[in-house]
Amino acid sequence: MSCDKLVFDLSQEIEGSPNVFLKKDWLSILDNQNGNYGGNQSVIDTSQLSNSNKYLSYREAYLSVPMLLTLTSDAAAFAPATAGTSCDYAMGLKNWFGSIIHSISLDYNNTTVVQQTPFINMWNSFKLMTSLSWDDVDTIGSTIGFYPDDPLSWSYSVAASASGVGVCNNTNFSTGGNSSVVNAAFNNYSSNNGNVGLLKRQQYINYDTDGVPASATYGSFLTAVNTSTLWKSHISQKVNAAAGAFQISVRATIYLKHLHSFFQMCPLLKGVFMKLTLTLNNSSTEITAATASPNGTLTLVSSNVPVGGVQPLMIASRKENNGGDDALVPGNFVASLSVGSRCLVSSQLAKAGVIAGKVGDNIQLYVPSYVLNPPFEQALLSSPIKTINYTDVYQYQVLNVASGGSVNSLLTNGLAGIKSVLVIPFFTAVVPGGAGVLGSTPPYQSPFDPAGCGATSPLCLLTNFNVVVSGQNAIYNTIRYSAETFNNQLYGTNAVNGGMTDGLTSGLINSLGFEMEYCYHYVDVSRMLPVEESVPKSVQLIGQNTSGQPLNLWCFVEYGQSVQIDVLTGARV
Repeated sequence: MSCDKLVFDLSQEIEGSPNVFLKKDWLSILDNQNGNYGGNQSVIDTSQLSNSNKYLSYREAYLSVPMLLTLTSDAAAFAPATAGTSCDYAMGLKNWFGSIIHSISLDYNNTTVVQQTPFINMWNSFKLMTSLSWDDVDTIGSTIGFYPDDPLSWSYSVAASASGVGVCNNTNFSTGGNSSVVNAAFNNYSSNNGNVGLLKRQQYINYDTDGVPASATYGSFLTAVNTSTLWKSHISQKVNAAAGAFQISVRATIYLKHLHSFFQMCPLLKGVFMKLTLTLNNSSTEITAATASPNGTLTLVSSNVPVGGVQPLMIASRKENNGGDDALVPGNFVASLSVGSRCLVSSQLAKAGVIAGKVGDNIQLYVPSYVLNPPFEQALLSSPIKTINYTDVYQYQVLNVASGGSVNSLLTNGLAGIKSVLVIPFFTAVVPGGAGVLGSTPPYQSPFDPAGCGATSPLCLLTNFNVVVSGQNAIYNTIRYSAETFNNQLYGTNAVNGGMTDGLTSGLINSLGFEMEYCYHYVDVSRMLPVEESVPKSVQLIGQNTSGQPLNLWCFVEYGQSVQIDVLTGARV
């Protein structure tokens, strides 16, 4: 009976819809770097597009970003070109290609409309984790390099282990279940379960022409030369020996609507000039593999991100049957991620086996252009002044909150149009309280830990938690329990229908995942009278650290902004 009305309504649709657009073309422009990203920056201006005399849809636009992953070693036994010691699953990326972008700023007709905010990828990863559905992951996950990390597959070690040091969620071999449940003395979620997120993200980029799906290699159907011609992400170099190299050429898609809400809210525009400035997380890491596999140890020597942002690289575990098992032979390894076609680490460039990437040299912006059917264009221009209501983000850090310690920090003393407050907790270091590089490297720069790209540090929950806006508690009863934090504040955030309609919702974080490794503390503070929205207000964070480790809290305050634009000329009113 529930479908009867739908059947009747469909039966009345006897005429097709008129064409709103007469033509749609995809326009593309290069950034201004000429393929040189050693300065960790990309600048794109749309002057070429503003003269096209067509309506542009920045809501659909995306960046196409060439990236080069390079792995080298000083070990003579390093043999990525040999099947038994293949590196195809030894190296990968953290969640979402957009994690390569540390900050963005946007000038609209020479006026700044998006302020530069560092660590913007953390905020954007949260937005994706709470707004996408699993169907979205299946559909566009491989396009945008997105697949969430398993929040139950992490381990922790204060010293070098087969998976690394500190929090490690880099196992990529899974038996599909916990085979030791019956005999386990205590619950261990991660036993025999690999991080399927890492595995999926590696499969997005590690097409290998030498792979053998049946009786013939993939190269028999699509050769390496044609793979490069198509700009398909693939393994582009494998050379054995200490002077050799293993390289993956990646062509990443990053939608502008996932980078900032301004693009999500853009109407069709004509004649507009924008200048987009991106700060990039080009990075490298050095590790040492000791003793022979299986279960040889991995030690973190250094992790280098020149702009101080997130380390997008991940190195797979050396546990038996995992990606680093036989691939990471005893010796020192350097892994790097470089935007563009050129490896940016001088020590790697000195090796004979290191070559340029095979999927282009420059970041490109793709924007669809439309020619409207005259009656629809007339309707659009009947009120040509459009208001773009969007949100920007302010970032603040609360550092060195001791285990059991209290938080009472002023995040901002005056910000208008406040919408929400997000708190992302991380351990203070890879090994909190450790010495040397381990004691100074934050978890989001560890190549063993997916932190900073969706995941937080594990089991970092706050109690007695509240956000105080201009002296008033945003949460009526201060939160004490994890179930309250998830059910009352996080669940339904950014989801379809706020998660209230069973069978029609989105969001990738469940309560167990929240408690284990997606410990986001989020509060919606947007409910206020319209007259109050333009009044600057202070924001204060209070709470208590229940973790056994000291924490650093990354705090993001979302606030509303608006601009008025003439869609015909692109002028800001």
